Parts: sequence; structure tokens; C-alpha cells
Amino acid sequence: MLYSYDVLETQYGSDIHPGGHWFPSRCQAEQRIAIIICYRNREQHFKMLLGNLHPFLQQQQLDYTIFLVNQHGQESFNRGELFNIGFIEAQKYYPFTCFIFHDVDLLPEDIRNIYTCTDQPRHMSSAMDKFDYKLIYPKFFGGVTAFSTDDFLGTNGYSNVYWGWGGEDDDMYSRVVYKLKKSIIRYPIEIARYKMILSNKHISAPVNPHRFEILHSQYDFGLD
Repeated sequence: MLYSYDVLETQYGSDIHPGGHWFPSRCQAEQRIAIIICYRNREQHFKMLLGNLHPFLQQQQLDYTIFLVNQHGQESFNRGELFNIGFIEAQKYYPFTCFIFHDVDLLPEDIRNIYTCTDQPRHMSSAMDKFDYKLIYPKFFGGVTAFSTDDFLGTNGYSNVYWGWGGEDDDMYSRVVYKLKKSIIRYPIEIARYKMILSNKHISAPVNPHRFEILHSQYDFGLD
């Protein structure tokens, strides 16, 4: 289904507070959640994600705010840096306890995939339709991830040095394991299911040819 902002406003606008904030009226949610979405030139994907996320999160009765971070200019896309910017800017609005870092083209399929944080970072999107709903490799940590505020600060955030496609998610996996000294948890494959929005019009970011070199260089997690 294609969405317009007018349709989204009609369907969800009356219940959403300024700044993309929604909370349940009949109970008090345990966590205050920030959803950080980064993108460039993918407005239709963003509309489709909003049209799916709002009812999904509201059915889970969550207190959430959605933040969009858009990269301008022609430089190579830097997903990690955009997520870091979203984290910093979101904290200026409210002391959120949970952060969900979300690719713009992934739609959750199972309502049991709860968008909250625990005392361990969670890989939410381990089963994507693009990969036949299988975890493509054990250290895969891309797509959608969940961190408590303290855990994200403990990793020093995403690396800022990965320009172009790839590397920053594997780097974050290493930060969780070696800097934060925690393990990553996942929902069962039958729950952590996502549909990837495909588009012939979208041109993917060029692959970063140095991503493995940077990843294997033991770059100081405290500096980038």
C-alpha cells in the first residue's frame, strides 16, 4: 500500500502528540522509547514504515517517539553517524530509556517482536524475507537493533568512519562484545521476521571498499 502524509495524518494524527510521540491512555508504559530512523532519498519507504510502525507500536501499548535523521548532500551515506546524531538529538527532548535503531526499509511482521529494551542489546531483525528468514551469519547485527541508553553509551555509539554501504553493523557487534562486554540476544526466528521494502527507483549506497580493512584494524572504539 502506498501512503501519503495526508492519509497518515488522517489515520494516526489525532492520537499522536507533537514530535511523533504516542503513549497509551489507559496504562503507564514501563519504558520511554526512541525510534531512530535514518535515510536519504527514500521518502516513500519512510511513509510505508510509518504506516506500519504506528499501529504496530500502539498495539504493543508502548510509549514511543519516532525520530527521522536525513542525510543531505552527495557524500557517501554514513549510517552509523546518522544513528549517533539521532541518539544525541533525541536526548535533548527527553531522557529516553530505550533506543531502537531502525532501517527505513524493514517492516516488522510479528506483533510478538516487542520493541523494548532489556539489560542486553537485542538484534530485532534476525529473520528477513530477503534472506529467506534466516540469520545470514552469526555476528550479523544489522537492520533493527535495540539498546538501553546506558548500553549504547557503553559502546561509545556507532563508528563514524564507515562511509558507504557496510561495516558499521559488524563494528557495533564488536563494540558490544569487546567494549561493553555483553552478548547480543535475539528473539526466535519465527518472531524476528521482517519484510524488506523493495524499490526499483532506489539506488543503493556504494559499497565501502575499505570496510573489512577498518573492521579488522582494531580501531579504538573510544575515538570514533
